[in-house]
Amino acid sequence: MSEITCIGILVADLVGRPIDRFPEKGKLMLVPEMELHAGGCAHNTGVDLKKLGEEVKVVGKVGRDGLGEFMINSLRAHGIDAGGISENDEHHTSATMVIVDGQGERTFLHYPGANRGLREKDIEDSFLSGSQIVHIAGSFLMPGFDGEETARVLERAKNLGALTSLDTAWDDTGKWLSTIEPALSYIDIFLSNRDEAHHISGKTNLPDIARFFMDYGIKVVAIKMGEEGSFIMTEEEKVLVPPFSVVAVDGTGAGDAFCAGFLVGYLRGWDLYETGRFANACGAMCVRKMGATEGVGSLEETLAFIEEAEGKGNSR
Repeated sequence: MSEITCIGILVADLVGRPIDRFPEKGKLMLVPEMELHAGGCAHNTGVDLKKLGEEVKVVGKVGRDGLGEFMINSLRAHGIDAGGISENDEHHTSATMVIVDGQGERTFLHYPGANRGLREKDIEDSFLSGSQIVHIAGSFLMPGFDGEETARVLERAKNLGALTSLDTAWDDTGKWLSTIEPALSYIDIFLSNRDEAHHISGKTNLPDIARFFMDYGIKVVAIKMGEEGSFIMTEEEKVLVPPFSVVAVDGTGAGDAFCAGFLVGYLRGWDLYETGRFANACGAMCVRKMGATEGVGSLEETLAFIEEAEGKGNSR
């Protein structure tokens, strides 16, 4: 059992599905399902890691409000150390309206809220020490922390003996590389989806994208590609890992589940393909249920899912 610290965004998700059209302006439309879930990359990855058997600390910011209590209580209910979460008096807890269509594809309306107030000074060394991995979850959605402040925290983590990893989100400002570049040389494991990695690197070909990040000293680059699987590259090898075929109910949190699975496999010393296969399985299991973490299972359940899927030929 390893200890992992997740630093990043905490978001209350209001998920509605299936929504394939919008009402006319000023009109009302009924939605078949709508649920409130605790979410955000740090919450989701932390909960998934805990389900997979790891010890987890989560560090972030919430507002001094009901949704903030909801977020903290969700983490504690999963047995996660939430002592690194502070309250922000200037902003409400971050929230996202997640609009899920009939095929499980998502569209988001996001309020950054308290996440914009996270700063390096909020992250004490006690939150980093003893961790095998310090993971930044949701880069580009923490304007007070992204870039130089992230770099300083990652440097501190490495000095304390931890591996470092970072997962990106969509950069609505369009700044991409200029925002994240100060942190790149302090990252061991870089996790991103294909679109985000393309916008940061300016590259299109998968090996070229990975090489761009590895030239900063990053050891492992894992590119999430949804229904196309994942691509993973190190200096020694590169692998294209096929996806699992499942019926998608809600894609929220699938990328976070992939990250959790990848970190678990990496810490266990599995080879790249085995690690990517496990990460893909975590993402596939996630999308089968509403909410960002409800579909993710234990280590044993995930391995059983892989075995069953491969036995049925339910992978591509």
